This record gives sequence, C-alpha cells and structure tokens, in this order.
Amino acid sequence: MRLDQIISDCKKNNPKAQEQLYQLFSKKFFGVCLKYSSNYADAQDNLQDGFLIIFRKINQFSGKGSFEGWAKRVMINNALQKFKGVRYLELTTENIPEDDVEIDDDNVPIEYLMQIIQELPDQYRLVFSLYVLDGYSHKEIAETLKITTGTTKSNLSRARVILRDKIEVYTRIEIKSLAK
Repeated sequence: MRLDQIISDCKKNNPKAQEQLYQLFSKKFFGVCLKYSSNYADAQDNLQDGFLIIFRKINQFSGKGSFEGWAKRVMINNALQKFKGVRYLELTTENIPEDDVEIDDDNVPIEYLMQIIQELPDQYRLVFSLYVLDGYSHKEIAETLKITTGTTKSNLSRARVILRDKIEVYTRIEIKSLAK
C-alpha cells in the first residue's frame, strides 16, 4: 500500500493503517528518539508517545512537504517536552570557538558514538543532537529550548569537547589492544 493511502486511512483512525505506519517508520524514529533520550527505555517511551501524538494529530498533516519530515518533528518535539522547565546551563565567560573543537570519529563504531552522545548531560545532548544530527540552526534551537543563542553555542562547544575527549580515550585503548 502506498504511503499516501496509509496516511489517508490513518486519518480515518484505521488501526491496520496505523500499524502499517508504525512498521514503516518505527526503526527510523527510534533512532531519532535515542538521540534525545538519556537511555534506551526513555527512547522506547518517547517512540510510543510520539506515535500516539502522530495518530492524534495526523489530520494536521496537509500533504505539503514530506510526511516523514513532519512526523520526525513531532517525535523531536515530543522528546523535548520532557525537558520543559529544566534549567539549562548559561553561557559563561569561558569562550570556546566552535570551529576549534574537531572530533575525529572516522574509526569509531557508530554504536559507541551513540552511546557517548547519550551519556552527555541533557542540555549538551539536546543542543548537540539538534544542531549536528538534525541540522537545526542556533536560532531555532534557542527558540525551541527557550535559551539564548549564546547558550546553545556554549553547550554545543562543551558537548564537542566531551565527545572529543571520550573518542581520544577510546582510540588510545583501541591502539593499545591492537599492539598486543
């Protein structure tokens, strides 16, 4: 069945169509949820809650643009709702230029990268995921999280420093294990 037909049937609250939509997108959207969750269980909860919202609001999808893009935004917004009211770190006088922090992740398994991203403090993980993984601008992140653009830049820079340090440790461990 074509996606537009599945969406049309979902708008009519057809359970079989809802199941088909879930099957089509659940794996991809679980990856999205993982980026914005601190652990696997939270990501599963966010996925389920996100699909409930999609099914409830599917009539708001006008057909303009991609359904996947619309639904992904619903998933991200749902995950971010869990952080409403959480106080984020403010910009400090320490200024780390964004371009000075490079992460060399060419030889690091994606599973490890996702793990260390999930280990970031919430405010860093959210900004990092929105900016690096989903392409939001600092202005969009600031508006979404209700923080300043300076804070988004600072949090992104700090996230990159933490990730770079963890990748360096991982790389050193891998080199030592290969040398044995």
